[in-house]
Amino acid sequence: MKMVMIVCTVIALCSCSVFAAKSKTTNQPNIILVMTDDQGYGDLACHGHPFIKTPNLDKLYTQSTRFTDFHVSPTCAPTRSALMSGRAPFKNGVTHTILERERMALSAKTIAQVLKSSGYSTGIFGKWHLGDADAYQPGNRGFDEVFIHGSGAIGETFPGTQGAIPGTGYFNPVIKHNNTFVKTCGYCTDVFFQQALTWIKQNKDNPFFAYIPTNAPHLPWIVAEKYKALYKDKCTDNQARYFGMIANIDENMGLLMQKLDRIGICICWLMMHLDGCQSVLSVAKQVRRSDRGVGATVSPVQRGHTGRDRRSWGRR
Repeated sequence: MKMVMIVCTVIALCSCSVFAAKSKTTNQPNIILVMTDDQGYGDLACHGHPFIKTPNLDKLYTQSTRFTDFHVSPTCAPTRSALMSGRAPFKNGVTHTILERERMALSAKTIAQVLKSSGYSTGIFGKWHLGDADAYQPGNRGFDEVFIHGSGAIGETFPGTQGAIPGTGYFNPVIKHNNTFVKTCGYCTDVFFQQALTWIKQNKDNPFFAYIPTNAPHLPWIVAEKYKALYKDKCTDNQARYFGMIANIDENMGLLMQKLDRIGICICWLMMHLDGCQSVLSVAKQVRRSDRGVGATVSPVQRGHTGRDRRSWGRR
């Protein structure tokens, strides 16, 4: 519980920095929050991985203010509830990732609701995982634009309201877009980033909060062969798939940063990148040389919940 409270404190500090920026400028900063799923602290070149290549995230690393003692919950939904509300997960009623124990209490006020009340447009693109029943969906929790997959992973089904949509998958996923199910075209991470960029362009003249929580590199480890091939001779097949998913995330982060420069976002923006929990591939310690980040998802020890948080300011 102590470590979860640290997460809440960091989120509170983040809120302070955002509103302090508002008081110093005539315009409110745009906010982009990217959170990957099941990516470990050590799964980046800038954190000492011996062979993974993440040039775009490495560049963000050099440009950012970094929280070097930053902690997340060992699993997905608890971390997400703390991030959205600034409260410890148990205070939100979130005690697990399945069996309706991932539902965030309706009494919890989200950062999207707070920002919306301050004139922000709000959008989510990717993984929600805080309740699949209508009342718990992000469209009822402060988000104007909703583009999400269901459950805790694409194609995942558990008793209760967490059920996979027939025909969905990591390629061409079926997405819930503002209460309508749509069949998309492309790889899931690409689809989420592309949709987010489209929405950002549409809202560039107003303050916005774009939340991009990818489901990758959560299992099942599915990615295009060209990304897997980058690592096929360096590790096991599953690890090559996993690292390939991270390579794809890195590529999308690069595109996001490039297009933000081209769009001409007014005044300034705050971009944050963090992970939702630790690497599910505990066997990845076989290919890591650093003592950092070898804990696995659901591990209660420190290396199972040490996360990454980096924030970057841009100004035009």
